[in-house]
Amino acid sequence: MVTVPDSYKPTEKEAYMNPTMLEYFRLKLVSWKAEIIRDADGTLQDLQSEGGMREPDITDRASVETEVALELRARDRQRKLISKIDEALDRIRHGEYGYCEESGDPIGVKRLEARPVATLTIEAQERHERIERTRRDDRE
Repeated sequence: MVTVPDSYKPTEKEAYMNPTMLEYFRLKLVSWKAEIIRDADGTLQDLQSEGGMREPDITDRASVETEVALELRARDRQRKLISKIDEALDRIRHGEYGYCEESGDPIGVKRLEARPVATLTIEAQERHERIERTRRDDRE
């Protein structure tokens, strides 16, 4: 079992995806997932206790319904994020974490710090976005 010192931050100078770095990102992902689940549980309790549908004024009821719809949409995005976190944890278990699924190149410490669920290098991500924009423009 690898122990990550509290002050540890991965750098470009150390061996890429060494055991300490992998454990650092694993802990970061596990913590992020737990935070999302805690927030989701709080949202569920809020939605159950608010009872906004009992608002006598139609404007108040509409306002509450809009807030609920926005909250549910946000929760759906977070559910998808949990799925990406689980996939990243699987990549760590299989020794594939931190490498571009398209080119096999290292994604980079800075990118993973900013987006721990990243599966593509910045270059590959930009290429995908350009292709998607082109497809969108072609459809319009």
